Amino acid sequence: MPEKKRILSGMRPTGPLHLGNLHGALANWVKMQEQYDCFFFIADWHALTSDYEDTASISGYIHNMLIDWLSAGLSPEKSTLFIQSHIKEHAELFLILSMITPVPWLERNPTYKDQIVQLSNKDLSTFGFLGYPVLQAADIIIYKANGVPVGVDQVPHVEITREIARRFNYFYGNVFPEPESILTETPKILGIDRRKMSKSYNNAIYFSASPDEIAAGVSKMLTDPQRARKSDPGDPDVCNVYEFHKFYSDSKTVDRINQECRTAKIGCVECKKIMAQNLIKALEPMREKREYYEARPQLVDDIIKDGCDKARRVARRTMAEVRAAVNL
Repeated sequence: MPEKKRILSGMRPTGPLHLGNLHGALANWVKMQEQYDCFFFIADWHALTSDYEDTASISGYIHNMLIDWLSAGLSPEKSTLFIQSHIKEHAELFLILSMITPVPWLERNPTYKDQIVQLSNKDLSTFGFLGYPVLQAADIIIYKANGVPVGVDQVPHVEITREIARRFNYFYGNVFPEPESILTETPKILGIDRRKMSKSYNNAIYFSASPDEIAAGVSKMLTDPQRARKSDPGDPDVCNVYEFHKFYSDSKTVDRINQECRTAKIGCVECKKIMAQNLIKALEPMREKREYYEARPQLVDDIIKDGCDKARRVARRTMAEVRAAVNL
Protein backbone atom coordinates (compact mmCIF):
# COMPACT_ATOMS: atom_id res chain seq x y z
CA MET A 1 0.00 0.00 0.00
CA PRO A 2 1.55 3.35 -1.05
CA GLU A 3 2.47 5.77 1.72
CA LYS A 4 0.02 8.62 2.17
CA LYS A 5 1.16 12.07 1.14
CA ARG A 6 1.39 14.56 3.99
CA ILE A 7 -0.60 17.76 4.17
CA LEU A 8 -0.52 20.58 6.70
CA SER A 9 -2.80 23.46 7.53
CA GLY A 10 -3.65 25.63 10.51
CA MET A 11 -6.00 28.21 11.96
CA ARG A 12 -5.35 31.23 14.13
CA PRO A 13 -7.14 31.13 17.52
CA THR A 14 -8.83 34.51 17.37
CA GLY A 15 -12.29 33.48 18.59
CA PRO A 16 -14.99 30.82 18.30
CA LEU A 17 -15.35 29.09 14.93
CA HIS A 18 -18.38 29.73 12.75
CA LEU A 19 -20.08 28.23 9.72
CA GLY A 20 -17.78 30.12 7.39
CA ASN A 21 -14.83 28.28 8.94
CA LEU A 22 -16.69 24.97 8.57
CA HIS A 23 -17.44 25.39 4.88
CA GLY A 24 -14.22 27.25 4.09
CA ALA A 25 -11.79 24.74 5.60
CA LEU A 26 -12.88 22.28 8.28
CA ALA A 27 -15.29 20.23 6.18
CA ASN A 28 -12.50 19.64 3.65
CA TRP A 29 -10.02 18.77 6.39
CA VAL A 30 -12.38 16.11 7.71
CA LYS A 31 -12.66 14.54 4.25
CA MET A 32 -8.89 14.69 3.68
CA GLN A 33 -8.19 12.62 6.79
CA GLU A 34 -9.11 9.52 4.80
CA GLN A 35 -6.70 10.28 1.97
CA TYR A 36 -3.68 12.04 3.49
CA ASP A 37 -1.33 11.99 6.47
CA CYS A 38 -2.77 15.15 8.03
CA PHE A 39 -1.07 17.64 10.35
CA PHE A 40 -3.41 20.39 11.60
CA PHE A 41 -2.17 23.02 14.02
CA ILE A 42 -3.53 25.87 16.09
CA ALA A 43 -1.47 28.87 14.97
CA ASP A 44 -1.19 30.84 18.20
CA TRP A 45 2.07 32.58 17.22
CA HIS A 46 0.35 33.76 14.04
CA ALA A 47 -2.44 35.23 16.19
CA LEU A 48 0.20 37.53 17.70
CA THR A 49 0.99 39.09 14.32
CA SER A 50 -2.18 41.21 14.50
CA ASP A 51 -3.42 40.78 18.08
CA TYR A 52 -0.20 41.31 20.01
CA GLU A 53 -1.60 44.12 22.17
CA ASP A 54 -4.22 41.95 23.87
CA THR A 55 -3.34 38.30 24.34
CA ALA A 56 -5.54 37.50 27.36
CA SER A 57 -8.09 35.49 25.35
CA ILE A 58 -5.76 33.39 23.20
CA SER A 59 -5.36 30.44 25.61
CA GLY A 60 -9.14 30.09 25.95
CA TYR A 61 -9.58 30.32 22.21
CA ILE A 62 -7.01 27.51 21.74
CA HIS A 63 -8.98 25.13 23.96
CA ASN A 64 -12.29 26.01 22.31
CA MET A 65 -10.84 25.69 18.82
CA LEU A 66 -9.66 22.16 19.50
CA ILE A 67 -13.14 21.24 20.76
CA ASP A 68 -14.66 22.82 17.65
CA TRP A 69 -12.31 20.74 15.49
CA LEU A 70 -13.21 17.53 17.30
CA SER A 71 -16.92 18.30 17.14
CA ALA A 72 -16.64 18.90 13.38
CA GLY A 73 -15.10 15.48 12.86
CA LEU A 74 -11.33 15.81 13.06
CA SER A 75 -9.99 12.66 14.68
CA PRO A 76 -6.80 12.34 16.75
CA GLU A 77 -6.58 8.77 15.45
CA LYS A 78 -6.46 9.97 11.85
CA SER A 79 -4.75 13.38 12.13
CA THR A 80 -1.99 15.00 14.17
CA LEU A 81 -3.56 17.91 16.06
CA PHE A 82 -1.14 20.26 17.80
CA ILE A 83 -0.38 23.79 18.99
CA GLN A 84 2.23 25.79 17.08
CA SER A 85 3.93 27.41 20.09
CA HIS A 86 4.41 24.03 21.79
CA ILE A 87 6.82 23.04 19.01
CA LYS A 88 9.75 25.42 19.53
CA GLU A 89 11.48 24.07 16.44
CA HIS A 90 9.10 26.19 14.35
CA ALA A 91 10.75 29.30 15.80
CA GLU A 92 14.27 27.99 15.15
CA LEU A 93 13.52 27.22 11.52
CA PHE A 94 11.76 30.58 11.15
CA LEU A 95 14.93 32.31 12.35
CA ILE A 96 17.14 30.44 9.90
CA LEU A 97 14.75 31.01 6.98
CA SER A 98 14.50 34.72 7.83
CA MET A 99 18.24 35.01 7.15
CA ILE A 100 17.81 33.99 3.51
CA THR A 101 14.40 35.49 2.61
CA PRO A 102 14.63 38.72 0.58
CA VAL A 103 12.50 41.56 1.96
CA PRO A 104 10.94 42.35 -1.47
CA TRP A 105 9.37 38.86 -1.46
CA LEU A 106 7.52 39.82 1.71
CA GLU A 107 6.57 43.32 0.59
CA ARG A 108 4.92 42.01 -2.57
CA ASN A 109 2.74 39.60 -0.59
CA PRO A 110 -0.84 40.60 -1.56
CA THR A 111 -2.26 39.66 1.84
CA TYR A 112 0.23 41.98 3.55
CA LYS A 113 -1.15 44.96 1.65
CA ASP A 114 -4.79 43.90 2.00
CA GLN A 115 -4.58 43.31 5.74
CA ILE A 116 -2.98 46.70 6.39
CA VAL A 117 -6.00 48.30 4.70
CA GLN A 118 -8.62 46.03 6.30
CA LEU A 119 -7.12 46.24 9.79
CA SER A 120 -6.37 49.96 9.70
CA ASN A 121 -7.40 50.19 13.37
CA LYS A 122 -4.32 48.14 14.33
CA ASP A 123 -0.64 48.99 14.08
CA LEU A 124 0.72 46.36 11.72
CA SER A 125 4.04 48.09 11.05
CA THR A 126 5.93 45.29 12.81
CA PHE A 127 8.61 42.88 11.72
CA GLY A 128 6.41 40.00 12.85
CA PHE A 129 3.57 40.98 10.55
CA LEU A 130 5.85 41.63 7.58
CA GLY A 131 7.63 38.34 8.17
CA TYR A 132 4.68 36.07 8.90
CA PRO A 133 5.03 34.31 5.49
CA VAL A 134 8.46 33.13 6.65
CA LEU A 135 6.98 31.68 9.83
CA GLN A 136 4.25 30.15 7.68
CA ALA A 137 6.90 28.58 5.47
CA ALA A 138 8.63 27.14 8.55
CA ASP A 139 5.31 25.71 9.75
CA ILE A 140 4.85 23.87 6.48
CA ILE A 141 8.28 22.64 5.49
CA ILE A 142 9.40 21.56 8.95
CA TYR A 143 6.98 18.63 8.47
CA LYS A 144 8.06 18.19 4.86
CA ALA A 145 4.44 18.56 3.80
CA ASN A 146 3.71 17.57 0.22
CA GLY A 147 0.71 19.86 0.01
CA VAL A 148 -1.33 22.58 1.66
CA PRO A 149 -5.12 22.69 1.21
CA VAL A 150 -6.06 26.23 0.20
CA GLY A 151 -8.62 28.27 -1.67
CA VAL A 152 -7.58 30.08 -4.84
CA ASP A 153 -6.93 33.34 -2.95
CA GLN A 154 -4.36 31.62 -0.71
CA VAL A 155 -2.20 30.15 -3.48
CA PRO A 156 0.29 33.08 -3.27
CA HIS A 157 1.03 32.06 0.35
CA VAL A 158 2.05 28.60 -0.72
CA GLU A 159 4.08 30.00 -3.59
CA ILE A 160 6.17 32.10 -1.17
CA THR A 161 6.77 28.93 0.86
CA ARG A 162 7.90 27.11 -2.29
CA GLU A 163 10.29 29.95 -3.14
CA ILE A 164 11.79 29.94 0.35
CA ALA A 165 12.21 26.14 0.32
CA ARG A 166 13.81 26.34 -3.13
CA ARG A 167 16.23 29.05 -1.97
CA PHE A 168 17.23 27.03 1.12
CA ASN A 169 17.84 23.94 -1.01
CA TYR A 170 19.94 26.00 -3.45
CA PHE A 171 22.22 27.25 -0.68
CA TYR A 172 22.44 24.19 1.55
CA GLY A 173 21.34 21.07 -0.29
CA ASN A 174 18.09 19.31 -1.01
CA VAL A 175 16.44 19.16 2.43
CA PHE A 176 12.88 20.30 1.76
CA PRO A 177 10.24 19.21 -0.77
CA GLU A 178 8.38 22.09 -2.40
CA PRO A 179 4.78 21.82 -1.18
CA GLU A 180 1.98 21.99 -3.71
CA SER A 181 -1.24 23.97 -3.36
CA ILE A 182 -4.14 21.55 -3.04
CA LEU A 183 -7.09 23.54 -4.30
CA THR A 184 -10.18 22.72 -2.30
CA GLU A 185 -13.80 23.54 -2.87
CA THR A 186 -14.82 26.38 -0.56
CA PRO A 187 -18.54 27.05 -0.87
CA LYS A 188 -19.22 30.69 -0.13
CA ILE A 189 -21.47 31.04 2.88
CA LEU A 190 -22.14 34.63 3.89
CA GLY A 191 -22.89 36.20 7.24
CA ILE A 192 -26.36 37.23 8.34
CA ASP A 193 -25.83 40.64 6.70
CA ARG A 194 -24.61 39.15 3.37
CA ARG A 195 -21.03 40.22 4.00
CA LYS A 196 -18.26 37.67 4.49
CA MET A 197 -18.99 35.74 7.68
CA SER A 198 -16.58 37.09 10.26
CA LYS A 199 -16.25 37.52 14.01
CA SER A 200 -15.18 41.12 13.47
CA TYR A 201 -18.37 41.90 11.53
CA ASN A 202 -20.56 40.42 14.29
CA ASN A 203 -22.50 38.55 11.59
CA ALA A 204 -21.54 34.95 12.27
CA ILE A 205 -23.34 31.81 13.40
CA TYR A 206 -21.03 29.78 15.63
CA PHE A 207 -20.59 26.03 16.10
CA SER A 208 -21.10 26.50 19.81
CA ALA A 209 -24.36 28.49 19.45
CA SER A 210 -27.43 27.18 21.27
CA PRO A 211 -30.62 26.44 19.31
CA ASP A 212 -32.08 29.73 20.55
CA GLU A 213 -28.98 31.64 19.44
CA ILE A 214 -29.10 30.00 16.01
CA ALA A 215 -32.78 30.88 15.62
CA ALA A 216 -32.09 34.46 16.67
CA GLY A 217 -29.26 34.75 14.15
CA VAL A 218 -31.33 33.34 11.30
CA SER A 219 -34.19 35.72 12.16
CA LYS A 220 -31.85 38.66 11.44
CA MET A 221 -30.72 37.40 8.03
CA LEU A 222 -31.18 39.72 5.10
CA THR A 223 -33.63 38.52 2.46
CA ASP A 224 -34.67 39.99 -0.91
CA PRO A 225 -34.37 43.77 -0.30
CA GLN A 226 -37.08 44.45 -2.90
CA ARG A 227 -39.66 42.35 -1.08
CA ALA A 228 -41.38 44.79 1.27
CA ARG A 229 -44.50 42.73 2.07
CA LYS A 230 -45.37 39.06 2.27
CA SER A 231 -47.71 39.51 -0.71
CA ASP A 232 -44.80 40.69 -2.90
CA PRO A 233 -43.14 38.00 -5.02
CA GLY A 234 -39.51 37.42 -3.94
CA ASP A 235 -36.28 36.53 -5.69
CA PRO A 236 -34.52 33.61 -3.90
CA ASP A 237 -31.38 34.19 -5.95
CA VAL A 238 -30.61 37.34 -3.95
CA CYS A 239 -31.80 35.97 -0.59
CA ASN A 240 -29.23 34.86 1.96
CA VAL A 241 -31.72 32.57 3.71
CA TYR A 242 -32.26 30.66 0.47
CA GLU A 243 -28.49 30.15 0.14
CA PHE A 244 -28.51 28.53 3.59
CA HIS A 245 -31.43 26.33 2.52
CA LYS A 246 -29.18 24.94 -0.22
CA PHE A 247 -26.71 23.77 2.43
CA TYR A 248 -29.03 22.67 5.20
CA SER A 249 -32.43 21.75 3.71
CA ASP A 250 -33.27 18.74 1.57
CA SER A 251 -33.74 19.19 -2.17
CA LYS A 252 -37.52 18.94 -1.92
CA THR A 253 -37.64 21.81 0.57
CA VAL A 254 -35.21 23.88 -1.50
CA ASP A 255 -37.39 23.48 -4.61
CA ARG A 256 -40.55 24.30 -2.66
CA ILE A 257 -39.05 27.44 -1.09
CA ASN A 258 -37.84 28.57 -4.50
CA GLN A 259 -41.26 28.23 -6.08
CA GLU A 260 -43.31 29.57 -3.17
CA CYS A 261 -41.07 32.60 -2.63
CA ARG A 262 -41.35 33.61 -6.29
CA THR A 263 -45.17 33.36 -6.11
CA ALA A 264 -45.53 34.96 -2.65
CA LYS A 265 -46.97 31.76 -1.15
CA ILE A 266 -44.46 31.85 1.68
CA GLY A 267 -43.22 34.85 3.67
CA CYS A 268 -39.70 35.56 4.86
CA VAL A 269 -40.55 34.94 8.52
CA GLU A 270 -41.84 31.43 7.83
CA CYS A 271 -38.93 30.74 5.46
CA LYS A 272 -36.47 31.72 8.19
CA LYS A 273 -38.17 29.51 10.76
CA ILE A 274 -37.89 26.49 8.45
CA MET A 275 -34.25 27.33 7.79
CA ALA A 276 -33.47 27.72 11.50
CA GLN A 277 -34.97 24.35 12.39
CA ASN A 278 -33.05 22.60 9.62
CA LEU A 279 -29.81 24.29 10.63
CA ILE A 280 -30.31 23.40 14.29
CA LYS A 281 -30.96 19.78 13.32
CA ALA A 282 -27.89 19.67 11.06
CA LEU A 283 -25.63 21.01 13.82
CA GLU A 284 -27.04 18.71 16.50
CA PRO A 285 -24.35 15.99 16.09
CA MET A 286 -21.65 18.63 16.43
CA ARG A 287 -23.36 20.07 19.48
CA GLU A 288 -23.49 16.63 21.11
CA LYS A 289 -19.78 16.04 20.42
CA ARG A 290 -18.94 19.46 21.84
CA GLU A 291 -20.82 18.66 25.05
CA TYR A 292 -18.97 15.33 25.27
CA TYR A 293 -15.53 16.94 25.08
CA GLU A 294 -16.47 19.92 27.26
CA ALA A 295 -17.35 17.43 30.01
CA ARG A 296 -13.93 15.74 29.62
CA PRO A 297 -11.24 18.44 29.78
CA GLN A 298 -8.53 15.90 30.63
CA LEU A 299 -9.30 13.98 27.43
CA VAL A 300 -8.89 17.21 25.44
CA ASP A 301 -5.58 17.90 27.19
CA ASP A 302 -4.40 14.35 26.42
CA ILE A 303 -5.32 14.69 22.74
CA ILE A 304 -3.33 17.88 22.35
CA LYS A 305 -0.37 16.46 24.31
CA ASP A 306 -0.25 13.36 22.11
CA GLY A 307 -0.51 15.47 18.96
CA CYS A 308 2.23 17.85 20.11
CA ASP A 309 4.49 14.92 21.02
CA LYS A 310 4.12 13.42 17.55
CA ALA A 311 4.61 16.77 15.79
CA ARG A 312 7.67 17.52 17.93
CA ARG A 313 9.34 14.23 17.00
CA VAL A 314 8.95 15.01 13.30
CA ALA A 315 10.09 18.62 13.73
CA ARG A 316 13.19 17.60 15.68
CA ARG A 317 14.25 15.16 12.97
CA THR A 318 13.91 17.87 10.35
CA MET A 319 15.84 20.41 12.40
CA ALA A 320 18.70 17.94 12.84
CA GLU A 321 18.91 17.81 9.03
CA VAL A 322 18.69 21.59 8.78
CA ARG A 323 21.48 22.20 11.28
CA ALA A 324 23.71 19.71 9.49
CA ALA A 325 22.98 21.30 6.12
CA VAL A 326 23.70 24.83 7.40
CA ASN A 327 26.77 23.60 9.31
CA LEU A 328 25.49 24.78 12.68
